Amino acid sequence: MKNFRMMLVILALTVLMSSTAKVFAEGVGFIDYKKVQDNFAFAKAAAKEVDNKALELQQFLVDKEKQFKSLETPLKKQNFEEKTKKEFEAKQSAYITFKLKKEEEVYNKIQAAAKQVLIEQKLDAIFDYRVIFVGGLDVTDLVITKLKTGK
Repeated sequence: MKNFRMMLVILALTVLMSSTAKVFAEGVGFIDYKKVQDNFAFAKAAAKEVDNKALELQQFLVDKEKQFKSLETPLKKQNFEEKTKKEFEAKQSAYITFKLKKEEEVYNKIQAAAKQVLIEQKLDAIFDYRVIFVGGLDVTDLVITKLKTGK
């Protein structure tokens, strides 16, 4: 008799838990991150800044190559190469740090907007669109709108 009551209690709890879980679980959303980036002015500006830094790095190499060609002795060329290599590595490291910082800023802003959409649409999760095979709610345009309005 005790086992029967215990089974009824467990069954009742299971039914209760599964019915309340359905109340809270609204579904899954998906997002095209590349499309969001392409339509987000801040992301475009950040990409332009990164590209400008890359061009500066390329220009640095072009200038150094011109200077290298003007050197006359092998010793001067070797010293120049060593000095230039150290300078380039420092500039390259600064570029990579800058690029990662900008990418993280863009990602954080998009993620914050996606979290707001997640709450507003009462979704359980938002995935990348490439992970979803069938079903789900496309929230890409909602995230873009959220980013444009800044709310």
